[in-house]
Amino acid sequence: MTILWLITDNKPGHRSQLQGLAQALAARTSVVAHWIDTPAGRDALWQWLTGRFPAGAALPDPGLILVAGHRTHLAGLAARRARGGKLITLMRPSLPLGCFDLCVIPQHDAPPVRTNVIATRGALNTARPGAERNADQGLFLIGGPSRHHGWDSASLRAQIDAIVAATPGMRWTLTTSRRTPADTEAALLGLQARGVDVRPVRDTPPGWAMAQVARSAQTWVTEDSVSMVYESLTAGAATGLLAVPRLGETRIAAGVSALRREGLVTAFEDWQRDHVLPPPPMRLAEADRVAEAVLAQWGGR
Repeated sequence: MTILWLITDNKPGHRSQLQGLAQALAARTSVVAHWIDTPAGRDALWQWLTGRFPAGAALPDPGLILVAGHRTHLAGLAARRARGGKLITLMRPSLPLGCFDLCVIPQHDAPPVRTNVIATRGALNTARPGAERNADQGLFLIGGPSRHHGWDSASLRAQIDAIVAATPGMRWTLTTSRRTPADTEAALLGLQARGVDVRPVRDTPPGWAMAQVARSAQTWVTEDSVSMVYESLTAGAATGLLAVPRLGETRIAAGVSALRREGLVTAFEDWQRDHVLPPPPMRLAEADRVAEAVLAQWGGR
């Protein structure tokens, strides 16, 4: 049996990564998972220096300690010093890589080649193919402006209009994100008149979007929403990119361009040629791959 300690800052993206790897491990070995809220930075530093970790005092010793997010790194070091176990960080850490037993880092963050580093296609996530994928069900996932992307509501609406018009047999659902501007959401609500089921993010329960991805045959994602692109590919859906302005050529953008070159995703401008959104040649299963590597190295610790 493997005892997992999952130290979390409770940010949804970081928690999803931890849960994704925990689920992949549980599919391969007997696992007991314990979620621990990370202590404040000064407290974590003091605990590391003194070899104490009060948050885990009532828990069995961990075999594996998983952390995600900069605020969790010192807590993970404190937990390992106090109670043992192998420390695994998801995403590139702010501390030296040698502080961790394993670093799981997306390729777009340019991880170095080291024995304690695994490079992944995107961040780990909880996506899985649904038991039944509906051939006539499609999904639009809408993000918003970010450090790497600008925004053009009119262009976005025009792209969605073209896709809906070209696919009369599809039942489309659309959901927004916390970054979606209010004027964009207002414009997209107008798609309800065309039969699109529009669900603003505030009206959806936790896990709803992931469940839609699992059962949809086609998923169109705004290019800024890199995590949702990788979630769609992990679910095995045919994945299209809705174009939004880029603010320069960043590593994030380069990673998405690589997916396009490899035929894993289809850009809207490519789709316009024949109105075909092909399924990916392979399903990403990075959490499974990492879990197998962890168990091969440390077994059921």
